[in-house]
This record gives sequence, C-alpha cells and structure tokens, in this order.
Amino acid sequence: MKQHLQHPIFNIISSAAQKMEVDAYVIGGFVRDLYLNRPSKDIDIVVVGNGIAFAEQVAAKLRVPLSVFKNFGTAMLKYQDMEIEFVGARKESYRSESRKPIVENGTLEDDQKRRDFTINALAIALHPKQFGQLIDPFGGITDLQNKLIRTPLDPVETFSDDPLRIMRAVRFASQLNFQIDESALAAISTTASRISIVSQERITDELNKIILSPIPSIGFKHLFNTGLLKAIFPQMVDLYGVDIIKGKGHKDNFYHTLEVLDHIAETTNDLWLRWAAILHDIAKPATKRFEEGHGWTFHGHEDKGARMVPKIFAQLKLPLNEKMKLVQKLVQLHLRPIVLAQDIITDSAVRRLLFEAGDDIESLMLLCKADITTKNEYKIKKYRQNFERVQEKLKQVEERDKIRNWQPPVSGLDIMELFGIREGREVGIIKQKIREAILDGEISNSRETAINYAIEKGLEIGLKVVANRKSE
Repeated sequence: MKQHLQHPIFNIISSAAQKMEVDAYVIGGFVRDLYLNRPSKDIDIVVVGNGIAFAEQVAAKLRVPLSVFKNFGTAMLKYQDMEIEFVGARKESYRSESRKPIVENGTLEDDQKRRDFTINALAIALHPKQFGQLIDPFGGITDLQNKLIRTPLDPVETFSDDPLRIMRAVRFASQLNFQIDESALAAISTTASRISIVSQERITDELNKIILSPIPSIGFKHLFNTGLLKAIFPQMVDLYGVDIIKGKGHKDNFYHTLEVLDHIAETTNDLWLRWAAILHDIAKPATKRFEEGHGWTFHGHEDKGARMVPKIFAQLKLPLNEKMKLVQKLVQLHLRPIVLAQDIITDSAVRRLLFEAGDDIESLMLLCKADITTKNEYKIKKYRQNFERVQEKLKQVEERDKIRNWQPPVSGLDIMELFGIREGREVGIIKQKIREAILDGEISNSRETAINYAIEKGLEIGLKVVANRKSE
C-alpha cells in the first residue's frame, strides 16, 4: 500500500505518530476509494489515543490552523488540496430512541467494528513500524472485488443503532453500482421504520446523493422494494401500479419516472433538473380518470403537479427558493413542447413557450426528451424528429422576435399616464391585451405599435387619451 500514500501529509502524520509513540491509521472512505481508483480529498485519521492532541502536533508541524470540535472529540485541518479529520479510536453504544451513540475510548478493532460497511472499515497503518500495512478484519477488500455492500456486524443491529446507515447502504449501492448483501437488504426492510428518528435534513442529503448517482434508479428501486421510500417520500410510491378497466390499462408511472430520471442523468448532473424528472408526473395519481370510449386520462396533472412542488420541497426540507421555482416551472411546462411536437408549430405557440420558459427553455427541452420512454423504435425516431423541428422553430422565433425573458414595451405606468387613470382593472386589461397581441403576432414587438394598440383598446373600454403619446 505504500505506493498509494505518496501525498506528503502521510509522512508528516507518520513522523508525528513516531514522536508521540501512538498508532495512527488512515481509515474509511479514502482507503476504499484508493482501491476503486476514485479521487478523494477527504482523509480520516484514527489515533489510538488522544486524537485532538495528535492533530495539534500535525497542525504545528504544517503551520496551518486547526479546527477543534471538543464535543465530538475531533479536529480538522486543511493542507494543500486535502481536508484531514482526526479522531481517537472509540467504541460506541446506542439507545433505542436516538442515533447519537455513547462514546468511549477504544482500540482500532473497536473503531472498525462501529463502521457502517466492511468497505468503509478498511485501515492502513501510518506508524513507521507498520507504514502501509492494510488492516482488513471484515473482508472489505473481497467485498470491493465482489461489488458488495455488507455490514461488519449484524445488519439489523447496525441499522437499528443508526438508521441513517440504511440510506447510506442504498446510496453506496447506487453510487458504486454495487449489490447489497441479502441479509443487509432484509435488515433494511426490518428496520425501515427506524428512519423516523433521523432528521429530515440528513435523510434528504442522502436522497440527493442517490439522485446524483450515475444510475439513480438503482437506489430508488432499493428504497421502494424495502419500504423505505414509503417512509420518506410516500407521494412517489403513489405513482406505482397499473389499473385496468375494460381491458385498458395505463403505464406504471413509478417505473416510467425512474426511466425519465435515468435518461436525464445521462445528459446532466444538475440536481434540480433531476428533481424535475422525479416530480414531472407526481400528480398523475390524483388526476387519474377512466373515460368511456377513450381510456385513462391524467388531465391537468402538470398544473396540479406544479402546485404540489412547494409542499413536497417543504416536507423534504429542500430549499424553497429559486431552485424550487425552477422545478415548479419545469413540471408546469413539461407537456408543452410535446404538444408542440404533435401539432402544426405556429409562431404564436412558440413565442408563448419562450416567454413562459425564459432562460430555462434548454432545461425544459432536456426534460421533455428524457420523458420519451417508449420502446417502439419507430415512435422514438418520430418523436426525436418532431423535437428537432420544435428546437429549430424555437431558435428561429427567438432570433427574430427576441421574446425570451421579454417584457411588453408598454408598462402599466405608461398606460396610467396615457389615459390619466390610477392603477386598477383597466390598466391590467390593456396590459394583457398588448401582451396577447404581441405573442399572437397581431402587432409587432415595438413601442410605437404597442402605444397605438393601447390607445385603440383603451378607447374601446371608454377611456380617453389625456397625455402626449410616449412613442416619440
């Protein structure tokens, strides 16, 4: 292992271990990622002794500041491109009502036993006498080779003690494309209800990491099959299943959503675009209807879905800012390009879409392309050709009309001054008519034309011009 410890920080830690006559080890994710050839800038150091005192020695040698967290018995420093955390070896015991352990000083073996998975319990000795020696008491290397997530101790006890480990098991399986050991998978189902003692923020942090993994459906299938998804995100579980009436069924919207999520994951790492994929059909269960002679419909699911987004974001402790508004907008508009692709593409419809989507039009088109999950090659080819037509039309109309993020050339203040009226219903009526006329292509997107149109519409509802025209 010595060839993997070339970063100068390891020699410095080794010297400190010799000087203080203590054993020190690099442990956990950094060692795991060495074997997986994954870059890692986070280093966890376990010291059999006082971790904070050891960290102070290393920080003094490096001449860098040290952050000490006495309540947790840890210390952290940054050196070059690395973030290094130090802790004394410890053993833990848990109470049923809390995932916060009672901590005592312990041996390296105690420390490795408390780790969540065998692949995270790997340690490499740093004291000069053992430098580079791998300590692998639970067969973590074999599990890495077999691509297996397994707990060092009994999985029911491991997950019950700290239920966040349930989410972490699914997250690692999704990130690494590993299998979860059968006994561990069964233990997740057994202990899923324990997730209620974990804070929503920690759950959502793990959920987001699953969503950002290369193939997110791997994680979501584990969440669903173990009952964990129902505990943390029941609205998504409601998408599951197919109803059949008079021989007519609809697609399973849960698995369709996972396909859309995997599709969009192939094209973007944007977390919020991936959330839009998850939520684009979230209101289908609430809007599902069977119509005689037609079959299943989900009329208005995009509108209802958009209204559901803020509540779901609040429930999951996701940000209620512009990120949420982006997801809401994409859910609201996700059918529009599909409808455009099926109909004769009018300039008016394209102008409206550009106006409503603004700078998010490219994101919307990515979502809509991801939403094509048919297995029929002819349909796939047809849909793609139609989308190319829509994109070309969007480009043409945008270049000509500059309608993206557009604001009408006549403001409410202009209208009030023009007719000598106060803010009120008449101003709104005229502004709306100007906007619709420009979007429909009835009048050009110019100030003079818009002023003339405002006068015309104002006279129609009984207003009189009292100010000079503002077009000059």
